[in-house]
Amino acid sequence: MRRRRLLATLGLASSVAAFLTPARAAPEPAAQAPGSPQAAVPAPAETVAQAGAKIWLERHIEFEEFLKTAPIARLARVPVGVTKPQQVFFAEGGLAGSALLKHLPPGRKAGFWESYKSEIAAYRLDRVLGLDMVPPTVERSVEGESGSLQLWVENCQLLKDVDQSRVSGSPRWGKQLRRQRTFDNLIANIDRNTGNLLVDDQWNLILIDHSRAFGSNTMPFMKEMQRIDREFYDRLKALDEVTLMREIKPWVLDAGSVRDLLKRRDKIIEQFDRLVQEKGEAAVFPF
Repeated sequence: MRRRRLLATLGLASSVAAFLTPARAAPEPAAQAPGSPQAAVPAPAETVAQAGAKIWLERHIEFEEFLKTAPIARLARVPVGVTKPQQVFFAEGGLAGSALLKHLPPGRKAGFWESYKSEIAAYRLDRVLGLDMVPPTVERSVEGESGSLQLWVENCQLLKDVDQSRVSGSPRWGKQLRRQRTFDNLIANIDRNTGNLLVDDQWNLILIDHSRAFGSNTMPFMKEMQRIDREFYDRLKALDEVTLMREIKPWVLDAGSVRDLLKRRDKIIEQFDRLVQEKGEAAVFPF
């Protein structure tokens, strides 16, 4: 049975199928084009979250090492994406079938900050915060040029293609959406849209395409934040400069970018604290 592979960055389209085990099929002959017919995502059960397409859960280091060292069988140009990413196919029999490669040296392009390193910074920060929403992403030199290599996530589709009315009122879905919004405010992600948010058949939200994040000392606009889960709030509040200097400084512009992130964090915490004073804890921490 042929399996489709999902591009895990730049809002590229994908397909939904049954959950796959870590054992993978041989790579497809070429990179997938977007817009393939999609199977309907079933309504979620309000039970313990399932791993779904997130095959890297509790295996982060293993997947990171695989992405850094796995033999590459071939490359294919991805048919969409303004930054001209490539799909990297690995030799058969490994942890993953393919990954998404971006060659984007840090700098401003067409008025926007772009950097492949921002993709890695987003993943590293996701790890610090325990979100498990950004797929494993590492730095790797391919054909003599450094770039970001992100796990190509399977069995998902773009959020813009999903009927969210089917999960209206779902606490788990609402919690994920509010985490995503707060995370984007934290990293100054100016490029989030429903074309770079993915959802699998377990209604797990997966965040991709962060090459324009971390490029501003402020957030040009703050996405509305009214509610958050207490666990994520506490992790945000506990962020410290020492940890961030170790985990993300190598992947952002400089130490000032880390301090700017902490300033945005302070504003986020201040907003939620103000909302608690106005509306009470039950309204702000409902999850």
